[in-house]
Amino acid sequence: MDMTIRTVARRLEFWRSPPGQPRWARPAVLVVAAAAALLYGWNIERSGFDVWPSVAAKSMSVSWKAFFYGAVDPGATITMDKLAGASVPQALSARLFGFHPWSLALPQVVEGVISVLVMFRLGRRWLGPAVGLLAATAFALTPLLASMFGHTMEDGLLTMCLVLAADALWTALSTGRLPGLLLAGVWIGVGFQAKMLQAWVVLPALALTYLLAAPVTLGRRVAHVAAAGAVTVAVSLSWIALFAVTPAADRPYVDGSTDNSAFAMVFGYNGLDRFGVDVPGSLHSAFTDVGPAAGAPTGLLGELSAAGSATVGANDVAKLLSVDDATQVGWLYPAALLALVVGLWWSRRAPRTDLVRAGFVLWGLWLTIYAVVFSDMAVPHTAYLASLAPPVSALAAGGLVTFRRELDTPGRAWALPTVVVAQTAWAGYLCSRFPGFLPWLGWTAGAAAILAAAVLTIAALPERLRPTRLRGPAVGRVATAGVSLAVLSVFAVPAAWSVSVLDPVYDGHTFDAAAGPVGAMMWLPPGVGASLSPATRQRLGERLAGRDLPAGILTGSDTLTPEQQRLDQYLRAHHGGSRFVAATESWSLARPYITATGQPFLPVGGFTGAAPSPTLPGVQRLVATGDVHYFLLDAADAPGQHDTSTDVAGWVRSACVQVPPTAYGDPAAGASTTRLATLLTLVGLGRPALYRCGPP
Repeated sequence: MDMTIRTVARRLEFWRSPPGQPRWARPAVLVVAAAAALLYGWNIERSGFDVWPSVAAKSMSVSWKAFFYGAVDPGATITMDKLAGASVPQALSARLFGFHPWSLALPQVVEGVISVLVMFRLGRRWLGPAVGLLAATAFALTPLLASMFGHTMEDGLLTMCLVLAADALWTALSTGRLPGLLLAGVWIGVGFQAKMLQAWVVLPALALTYLLAAPVTLGRRVAHVAAAGAVTVAVSLSWIALFAVTPAADRPYVDGSTDNSAFAMVFGYNGLDRFGVDVPGSLHSAFTDVGPAAGAPTGLLGELSAAGSATVGANDVAKLLSVDDATQVGWLYPAALLALVVGLWWSRRAPRTDLVRAGFVLWGLWLTIYAVVFSDMAVPHTAYLASLAPPVSALAAGGLVTFRRELDTPGRAWALPTVVVAQTAWAGYLCSRFPGFLPWLGWTAGAAAILAAAVLTIAALPERLRPTRLRGPAVGRVATAGVSLAVLSVFAVPAAWSVSVLDPVYDGHTFDAAAGPVGAMMWLPPGVGASLSPATRQRLGERLAGRDLPAGILTGSDTLTPEQQRLDQYLRAHHGGSRFVAATESWSLARPYITATGQPFLPVGGFTGAAPSPTLPGVQRLVATGDVHYFLLDAADAPGQHDTSTDVAGWVRSACVQVPPTAYGDPAAGASTTRLATLLTLVGLGRPALYRCGPP
């Protein structure tokens, strides 16, 4: 009995390392996880709303049908233009805690902390607790992740699923048993629900690593991979299958498609279309056509928007090395790449089932495949690059510890000083591109790195060439000091960029994720920063991020302006019990009302305005049956634009009666300044006009 009580008590002491691990391992990783939770969660109360997914989260939190089908409106008429898996935890959190910025961001914070802990477990199982701790630390202090996990972005769920899949694969590699590989397939399938085909990109790395290193026969390895692949496909396509078997009349229309096809939306609009490959039934993705659109804003805002489009459309590996992207996920590129090359070379003669080499193969394939894919597609949001963080963190950590272990080995002792020098040069270059941001940081880290490289070089010299006082046991203390200084210098700069998210100016926003001065630039259209000089980028970014933008323009809001409240009160009092309070020409017009009230507004045309839901005849039937009486339209359509929403708007203007603004109070009152009007136009929030169709 006493033994049982002591065993249970021991297990409750979660801060103690389990048998077989150093006493410092568990407490240290818990400190890292707690620091990550603080970093990710510091600004969630002011994190804002992602103006499109947050509408779906609200609708899914008030309507179980919208929740089940991933609809963007409470009436469940149309889905998001992507799978809604990442909105599921957000909607559940909103049901439990209420609809707030922090309740939508909370699931991502949890996903980030779980990912940090799993990275420790992966590193520990691969090369020991020291690697696990460094991998978890490097991952937690990746600037992109410090911003991303604090906002409502689907990339958080995807990243967690990817590292959980890698952990399940490692179990299968260690045992040669199928369940671990099947679990990896399940996690990839869940990741598919969050980010679709981006989750599948890692599959070749997982499959090839298992085929190479699993401790079973080739036939069994092939059979296991096939079974896991079947599980992956089944879980991934479950939502698409749900839509395929549900009659179209009983479910929402699938946005992103022209034929109400979930397959076309997932594999066309959100998949192959990004590479210029047309899939029948798919709407054309905006990210494959980066030319200036008709009716685009002019002047400074127009130039910035055009610059952003040009950058988004650049398809080559250089963009992963650009300062905007490298400062978010690539500070440890040199350490990771050197670790990969040297690690594979040193382990080239290891047995097939050697897990050390298997780790280098897994992380190397993962990094290479994602880099190739991102290089050949438009990357509209920096958050996409979060998939690079796990392999970069693991490889850098594995390299540092492996090279330290070889510091006394002739011919291999130079690896660690080389990594430190390479990291110093790379970090110095990136820091130089932002001279006004923590100007002391690069010099301080560089000085520490130079000193570390010098100490490590002395430790790497043959004993006869070292000073007398540094021979024998003394060299071990010198090496330890050099390694400690090297680790500090390597992690100092990305850590400082990550910690900058504690200041809301440098935290990025829900439209994208980025830390530091790049995070400040996220208030501008995507990619603009790379087209501006470093000095202009910093001045403009800090000015725009300095809270002088109207509240809710880019981050959304869960409250209506006084003018919008008057319009909402008018509609509720006069819509006569119709199915929809009002239909809107664009999702941006419906967004504030759905987010604030959860009432059934009908966004015609979905996110792009081009989805045929409802068509013009469909709208006319809704009016004839009394399902909708009121329409909110933009003041004027963009010149040359022709899609579902503009067809409907044209009919409404010709067949219906405009309600005088004096009847409900002008919803655009107070937005008369030229600067604000221009900003509203840029983000698609033009001055609305109200029309009534049908009997008075």
